[in-house]
Amino acid sequence: MGDSLSAGYGLQEGESWVTLLQKKLNKQEYNADVVNASISGDTSRNGLNRLSSVLARSPDIIIVELGGNDGLRGLSIKEMRQNLKTIIEKSQQIDAKVLLLGMQLPANFGPVYTKMFHQVYFDLASELNVALVPFFMDGVALEKTLMQEDGIHPNAQGQPKLLDNVWPQLEPLLKEEGVS
Repeated sequence: MGDSLSAGYGLQEGESWVTLLQKKLNKQEYNADVVNASISGDTSRNGLNRLSSVLARSPDIIIVELGGNDGLRGLSIKEMRQNLKTIIEKSQQIDAKVLLLGMQLPANFGPVYTKMFHQVYFDLASELNVALVPFFMDGVALEKTLMQEDGIHPNAQGQPKLLDNVWPQLEPLLKEEGVS
């Protein structure tokens, strides 16, 4: 459940990290189907508003990759935190494991806002006992060769690295859920 970074913005079909995840699961013989419930442009509020349709599928694991658009638009960190908290809590209420993908903002948003923004992910992971990828775009965001022209979205070459960032936190959840 995410925004353009997981929806595959600017990529050809089959190139996104989410598609690569399904291929990896298949190759490693995990009995899991990935449903990409990501929409380009989504904020944490948008995600919360459509959460019921995601939960209706009774997922075992929900990967939450939201908040980046909240930050880029300078929206309330307090509201973003509450939206993400509610998404996590409602997911846990149906016994889904949650993996939260943390984001960081460019320095031009100012040190106070960027620090508060990034801290939300750590605070929620600790408070709600969920797995966390501290920075989903680690090793990608500052590598021009892995980014599209807009400087915001990873290109096809950056997608495997995004999956590499997610996998170490996701694989233990898969084993806990017994999908192997």
